[in-house]
Amino acid sequence: MEEQMTVPYIVHESAMARSERHIRRLVIALIVAVVMIAVTNIAWLYVWNSYEYVGESESVSVEGEGTANYIGNDGDITNGEDNSNKEDQIPQEEERTE
Repeated sequence: MEEQMTVPYIVHESAMARSERHIRRLVIALIVAVVMIAVTNIAWLYVWNSYEYVGESESVSVEGEGTANYIGNDGDITNGEDNSNKEDQIPQEEERTE
């Protein structure tokens, strides 16, 4: 029969002490990680709610069948002419008054 080796009690105690220290460090790291996740989530929610989000919407009626999606003032076309930037356009030579 094989002889069983016995481990001295002091060796077992030192291994258990090292294991307990290691587990304690892991628990502290876990607690710090959970707290940091909570803090960053709270910070993001605070930043997200600090801005005022304003949404603009316009209703465009379309004659005929089907639907159309307009971006900006693309729906202001009358008689094939785009009137969306009339204020921004430079007047023609005959329209200038001095």
